[in-house]
Amino acid sequence: MNPSGPPPGAAGQDAAPRPAGKPRWRRDRSSAPQRAAARVVVALLWLVHLLPMAWVDAVGRALGAALYRLGGSRRRVARRNLELCLPELGREAREALLREHFGWLGRSLVERGLLWHSSRERLTRLIRVEGDVGLAERSERPVMWLVPHFMALDAAGVATQLFQKRLVGSIYQPQSNAVFDAAMRRGRLRFGQGQVFARHGEGALPLVRAIKRHGYAFFNLPDMDFGAEEAIFAPFFGVPAATLLAPARMARTLGMVVQPVLAEMLPGGQGWRVRFLPAWTHWPSGDDAADAAAMNAWIEAEVRRLPAQYLWVHRRFKTRPPGEPPVYDARR
Repeated sequence: MNPSGPPPGAAGQDAAPRPAGKPRWRRDRSSAPQRAAARVVVALLWLVHLLPMAWVDAVGRALGAALYRLGGSRRRVARRNLELCLPELGREAREALLREHFGWLGRSLVERGLLWHSSRERLTRLIRVEGDVGLAERSERPVMWLVPHFMALDAAGVATQLFQKRLVGSIYQPQSNAVFDAAMRRGRLRFGQGQVFARHGEGALPLVRAIKRHGYAFFNLPDMDFGAEEAIFAPFFGVPAATLLAPARMARTLGMVVQPVLAEMLPGGQGWRVRFLPAWTHWPSGDDAADAAAMNAWIEAEVRRLPAQYLWVHRRFKTRPPGEPPVYDARR
């Protein structure tokens, strides 16, 4: 979620909780030199929003090429994921896809400067929204946006702030560097239209309260490996993947409307496309295994449509079923 300005007031939201300050549970594990380096990076990201989009595209792709050469561990993880998920492509085609992937990855990192600092007007021009973006605003039932980890994920978060009026909540992973953590929270909350809830601490309870009491929509990222707890192994590209049970269970318990959302980076500095797809009527079904498999099958189909922009550097298959060996070697 990338929430600048007061929140547009959807009915019943006046008393909604405001974003909290520094989380009391968070520990800054960075050193003084690391925090100084982070301040330099944050300043550079601010400078990025002053550049034309074509320049941002060029800088991002140059950064991606550097990350491909220097980021050995992430490169190996992404290569292994492509081996597991797209074996039919062949080695040369997968390597070309890997290089393209890092180009988009570099651009996604640089573009955070735009998404965290550009004006509302500029972002409204650059983000092309398709589909029913106003569903959550109109719905009498709470809405869950199901948003897989494509590179333009942050642009999708901004779209929920600029093109509809419902307050938005999302879960985020706190950063170990306090400078980066503060910059991320500030950038994502600057439109004043929602709140981020830390994955640790009280867990999902503050988010559930925001949904039930204040009508928040939930910007949900369902495709990460957080271990076997509260997960089930479901196929993803034919490989068993630890798949979160929480999305389907929360949707079922709270009677939520589930609307898939897909974000795409456009070439040549054209901006982003965010597609708000029709709400699902078949999910959740109440069968945990079937729901996990159906969600993964949908994400897989969308990855096949836009393979270079999926987050292959994440160790999606880190958690293995009992008795199965690791799929990543010690260097991964």
